Amino acid sequence: MLYCTLPTHSAPWKWSSTVYGVMLNHKPALEALGDAVQQPPYQAAPKAPVLYIKPRNTHAGPGAVMIPPDVSEIEVGACLGLVIGQTTRSVAAADALEHVAGYLTVADLRVPHASLYRPSVKLIARDGFCRMASSATPRARIANPDALDIRVWVDDILVQQSTTGDRVRTAAQLLADVSSFMTLAAGDILLLGVSHGAPRVQPGQSSRIEIGDLEPLDNHYLTTLELP
Repeated sequence: MLYCTLPTHSAPWKWSSTVYGVMLNHKPALEALGDAVQQPPYQAAPKAPVLYIKPRNTHAGPGAVMIPPDVSEIEVGACLGLVIGQTTRSVAAADALEHVAGYLTVADLRVPHASLYRPSVKLIARDGFCRMASSATPRARIANPDALDIRVWVDDILVQQSTTGDRVRTAAQLLADVSSFMTLAAGDILLLGVSHGAPRVQPGQSSRIEIGDLEPLDNHYLTTLELP
């Protein structure tokens, strides 16, 4: 079980009863779909957050990541995680961030796939496919969660630069929209979403995710054949 200790009256915060991801929250990712969003079965861009869950078996920290033997490479989706600090239900966007205890560097790992509609659990929920930094940064230390630089390094080479900005929904708006139809509990983590163009890694490589001044996340990748 993973924990992050934040200097608040309710520390430590548990990671986590649930981690919620959101698809297509980065405007370039939505734009890259082009006319495909107008095709069946949905025939329009999403009007509400498109959520999925990273279940408990995926939760892990820095270190070794096993790439399944039936997979040649995986995507490393750098995400800002909003660590929920209190029961959150039907909050307004103006007040939403007051319900956040802190922010966390997360790697949303997945088997590459072309379709974002109804992705198979097998592609996003393999063991260890939600990697989290060892500690979260208290909310008070981050002036604006929508203006943080995101950098992803693979084998010490910078392969992706983006920001937490340019989102369909800001951190506050996403939290408000999600809490309008479901309750989030203290310790839950809501991911802001993966930036378009997530890099891929193969066995033998390593990655490092840096988001603003949050604690970075380092992982290396291997196969079952390389396990001791």
